[in-house]
Amino acid sequence: MTLNQPAGHLESGESLIDAVIRETHEETAWQFEPTALIGIYRWQHPESKDTYIRYCFTGMASNHDPNQKLDDDIHQALWLNKQQLMARQADFRSPLVLDCLNDYLSGQRYPLTLLHN
Repeated sequence: MTLNQPAGHLESGESLIDAVIRETHEETAWQFEPTALIGIYRWQHPESKDTYIRYCFTGMASNHDPNQKLDDDIHQALWLNKQQLMARQADFRSPLVLDCLNDYLSGQRYPLTLLHN
């Protein structure tokens, strides 16, 4: 099983904030309201050489719909603490999972006004 935070792509005409809200809902069945940007990350896959850019957000999750079908490639949404995550590092989709967590736990926050549509 691969572990990752909600992630995805921008749809045509969609703002980054709208994409965060939509992707989180589609992949977790939770409504999410971002409150701050944790960081912007770049990672190149060592084998495929594909480059990924990740925007990591913090915010408030509410209104979970346990009957909502998740995206086809999502098997389940998990809430794990740092200790549980550290025990599963071999399952991370990329090292960015841990980078985002560490930056969140260190208190790193940037205002959403940093992002322009």
